[in-house]
Amino acid sequence: MKTQNYPLKLPFICDYDSVSSSSFDMDPVNASLSCLKESISDLSNTYTTALLAYVFTLAGDMETRAHLLIHLDTIALQEGGFLHWSQTATETSASLSVEISSYVLLAKLSASPTVEDLVYASRIVRCLTSQQNYFGGFSSTQDTVVALQALALCSTLVFSPEGSSTVTVQSPSGQLMFDVNQNNKLLYQEKQLQDVTGNYSLEVKGTACAAIQLSLVYNIPTPADVTTLC
Repeated sequence: MKTQNYPLKLPFICDYDSVSSSSFDMDPVNASLSCLKESISDLSNTYTTALLAYVFTLAGDMETRAHLLIHLDTIALQEGGFLHWSQTATETSASLSVEISSYVLLAKLSASPTVEDLVYASRIVRCLTSQQNYFGGFSSTQDTVVALQALALCSTLVFSPEGSSTVTVQSPSGQLMFDVNQNNKLLYQEKQLQDVTGNYSLEVKGTACAAIQLSLVYNIPTPADVTTLC
């Protein structure tokens, strides 16, 4: 994976004149939060807004957190059952979208989430997992770290110590079955589909939670204009 740096607007770099004198009487953490709080009048940067939402969630400032999450909800991109965020309406960076969406997910789930929060979060999770590659990572090191942290937090909240499920994949040539139970719930299971083309259906029965991923791997001829370092 490659490391990718994003242009991050930092409205929370404070100078002396913009911070009330009382801020300097606080401990460093509260002084920093006070400084950050004075910046939320400008929410034009979606990445910064998502990051601030997570910060104030961890800080326990529910009023500021709610203000930020309400704004994020108004600019969310909804496609069917998927929910995600981008820096701008024309932003094409999947990596940046993954990181922003992951911070929103962390903010949503890090403060005693309700059932409604979990339903909302499931739409973000669906979008994140659709961007996950064959090896479980994402586009870059940075978005992978944040996304996996968010997905891990979600998994701890929906985890059930009991129950089992059977996953059935129906293909043109037959069917494949996966059993998820208490003895193998942490085991990675993989089976190869025999048909490249055709219609597939997926059915899950049971009470256990399972993550399912379909990967298609193929080769293409090397473009003639490709140059290498070797």
